[in-house]
Amino acid sequence: MKNTSPLSQIYLDANATTPVLPQAAAAAVNSMKVLFGNPSSSHITGLKAKDLMEQTRANARKVIGADTGNVIFTSGATEGIQTAIISALVEAKKSLDSDKQYSLLYGATEHKAVPESLKHWNQILGINADIKAIPVDGMGNLDKQFIEKEAPSALMICTMAVNNETGVYQDLLALEQVIRHANKHIFWMVDCVQALGKTPLNLAETTIDYAPFSGHKLYAPKGIGFVYIRQSAPFTPIIAGGGQESGLRSGTENLPGMAAINVIFEMLLNEQDSVFANLDTLSGYQTQLVNTLNTAFPEVVYNHSVENSVPTTINFAISGFSSKEIMDLFDAANIRVSSGSACSSKVTRSFVLDAMGLPAWQSESAIRLSFGPAITQTEVDQACQRITSAAKALTHSCMILDNGEIDEKQPLNGLVQLRFGSNCTWVYADQQSKQAFIIDPLPELNDRLDTLLQCQQLELVAVIDTHGHADHQSGRTFLADKHLPTQQTDALGWPQACLQHSQLQYIEIGHQWLVKVATPGHTDDSMTLLLCSPFKDKNDIKQQCQFAFCGDTVLMGSLGRTNFDSSSATDMFSSLKLIHSLIGSDTLICASHDYNNEFTTHLSAECQRNPLLRNTLNGQLDVYEFEKLKADLDSHLCDQTGSEIMCGALTDSQLAGQAIVEYNHQSLNYALANDEVTLIDIREPHEYALQHTEDSSENVPLTRLVQFIQQQQQQKHHKWVLVCRSGSRSFVAAQAMHRLGFDNVAHLKGGYALSS
Repeated sequence: MKNTSPLSQIYLDANATTPVLPQAAAAAVNSMKVLFGNPSSSHITGLKAKDLMEQTRANARKVIGADTGNVIFTSGATEGIQTAIISALVEAKKSLDSDKQYSLLYGATEHKAVPESLKHWNQILGINADIKAIPVDGMGNLDKQFIEKEAPSALMICTMAVNNETGVYQDLLALEQVIRHANKHIFWMVDCVQALGKTPLNLAETTIDYAPFSGHKLYAPKGIGFVYIRQSAPFTPIIAGGGQESGLRSGTENLPGMAAINVIFEMLLNEQDSVFANLDTLSGYQTQLVNTLNTAFPEVVYNHSVENSVPTTINFAISGFSSKEIMDLFDAANIRVSSGSACSSKVTRSFVLDAMGLPAWQSESAIRLSFGPAITQTEVDQACQRITSAAKALTHSCMILDNGEIDEKQPLNGLVQLRFGSNCTWVYADQQSKQAFIIDPLPELNDRLDTLLQCQQLELVAVIDTHGHADHQSGRTFLADKHLPTQQTDALGWPQACLQHSQLQYIEIGHQWLVKVATPGHTDDSMTLLLCSPFKDKNDIKQQCQFAFCGDTVLMGSLGRTNFDSSSATDMFSSLKLIHSLIGSDTLICASHDYNNEFTTHLSAECQRNPLLRNTLNGQLDVYEFEKLKADLDSHLCDQTGSEIMCGALTDSQLAGQAIVEYNHQSLNYALANDEVTLIDIREPHEYALQHTEDSSENVPLTRLVQFIQQQQQQKHHKWVLVCRSGSRSFVAAQAMHRLGFDNVAHLKGGYALSS
C-alpha cells in the first residue's frame, strides 16, 4: 500500500485548541469592520460596541449559570487563573497568623498553569505557604480524606471541573460539601476550561469563588476568555489603567473576540439553531471511535473510564508502541492527536497518568484523542476509516500482525535499530536465507520483535546479550524460549554449537559470519560481536567487517563505565586496543545505548572528540595513566535512586552538535530542479506508505539509518537531503551522518508539516 495523494486533515486534538467556527469568525470580522467602536466611547459607534459587549456578558452568565457574581473578560484561562490566585492570596495575607503554617492545595492532575502560578505568587507575595498536591485515585477522583485533613489550615484550594488530558470530571457538589465542611472560609478556584459546552454548569448555586474559562477551546479565537468571580469573593485587579470592565480589568476590550465567543454562547443556549451535538450524540461518537480503536489495535488500553469522564476525550495507549510512534503514524495519516512525548532519547511520561497510579508504560505511551461538540457524523466516520488505514500500515511494516496473513509486507534485509528510551536493540535479517539474529533484546520490545520475526517469516539463529546489563532486564529468555527452545547457549545467549576460525568463534547468518570477541572491561563478561564477510585471518577482518556490536564498551561520546563490581579499567584498556586492531577506524560501531540520538559511530569519529580514547589507541597512554583518567571520567556519573543508570559518563564538550544545512520548501524545490540532490524520506515504512511525495527517491526509515550509512560509505560527498514529518528526526539524522563524514548532508527544516 502506497499513497501519493494528499489526505484531508482529520483534527482530533480539540482539548489543545479548536478551529474558529465560520459563524464566529464572521462575527469577529463584522466587529472589526462595522461594530469597531471603543466600548468606552460615548458616541453611537461606541455605544453599539458596548451593547455587544454586554450582550456577550449576559450570555456568558446564562451559559455558566451565574446570575450573580462578576463575569470579567480576559485574554484567556491563564490570565483568569492569575486573577483568581492573586485575589485570593492578597486577601488571605491580611489575616495571616505568624505562629501558624499554612498551605495551598491543588489537584495532582491540574493543568501546570495552576501549581506554577501558586508557587510564583506564593513567593512574590511572601506568604511562604506549603504547596501541596491533592492525590487522586486510579479513576482520577480527588482524595476527599486528604482534603478533609488539609483544608482547615489551607488558604486556597484549586481543582478542575474536567481534566484536559483524560476528560475526567470531578463531582463538584460532593467536593463542595467536603471543602466547606472542613473550612468555610477557604478560597476555592475551579478550572472550568474543558467543561464549557461539555458538561452542565450552574456556578451561582455553588460556593466556588473563581472559575476561569478560555474561548479557543470551544471554537472561539485565541486571546479571549473570561473569569467568574463569586459575589462575596475578594478581587484584586491585576491590570490597572483606564478602568475598563468597571475598573476590574483595565485595557481596551477585545471586541472581535467577544463577538466571536458570543456566537458560541448563543449556540449553547439555542440548541435548535446550533451546530453543537448534544451529550447523547457525543457519547455515541465516543463509542464509535472506541470500537474502531479496539478493532484496529487489539492491544489498546484506555487510561480513564467513561463512567466519570466527558464523552469528547479518549486517552489510550497501545502496548508495544511509544506515544511518539503512534503520533507519527497518525500524523502520516493526517489525523491530529496529541501526546506527551518529545523527540529525545528520554521517554516522556504523563504526570496526570502518573498521579493516577497507572503503569509506567501507559504513561509513556499515552495518546489523547479529543473532539469538540461541533464534530459531525461524517467526520467521525472519516476518522474511523483513517484510523483503520493507519493500523493496516503497521501491518505493512510488520509492526503488528494482520490476522496472520503475510502479504505486501515491507521486506527486511539488513540491520534495524530499535529503541526504548536510550536503550538499543539490534536486529539483523538476511532476506535471502530468511535468517536473523537479535542483539541486546529489551523486554519492552519482546512483542514487537516476536511479531517482526513472524511477519517476515524469519528463522532466528541467535539472540545474544553483549554483557549482563545493570540498567535493565534482558528480553532474551522470552525470545529464546519461543524461537530457540532447544538451543544450548552460554549465559549471554552465545550458541554452543558455533564454528571456529583463526581462534575466534563464529556463527553463520546467510553468507555472513557473526564473530565473538571477548572484550571485558565495562563488565567482566562483556563481548563484542562482529558481523563480517568470511575472512582469511584476523588481519583481514577490518576489510570484511560491516558492524561491530560492542555493547557499552564504546559509547557515542564516551566509554562504558568501569566502576561496577564486575568492571576493570585495566581490562578495558586492553579491549579497546584489541577492538581497534580488529575493526580499524571506520567500521560502524553499534552500541547498547544511544544517549544523544547519534545512532552509530566509528573509532575515527570518537577519537576526534574523546581524548582518552584517542591517546589510548595511539599509544600515548599506558595502562596506569588510562586507569587514572578513566576513574576521573567515571566521577562525572551521578547515580540517583529512581533514575536511569547511566552506562557511561557524558560530558557537554564531547556532545557538541553539528552545523547542518537547512532547506526550506522553496530552496529545496530549486535544489531538486538544478542540483544533483537526492531526497531521502526517513520516516518509518508505515508512515511512508500512508502518504509520501513523489519527489522522494527513497525511503530510509530512521530505524534503518545505520544500514544506510554503511551502504553509502563511498558516497560521503553526495548531496543528501533528509526529510521527515516535522524536521526533528531529519535534523538529528543529518547531524549523525555529518559527524561520520557525510559533508554534504542537509535536511528540510519543518519537514512535510511546513512544506505545503
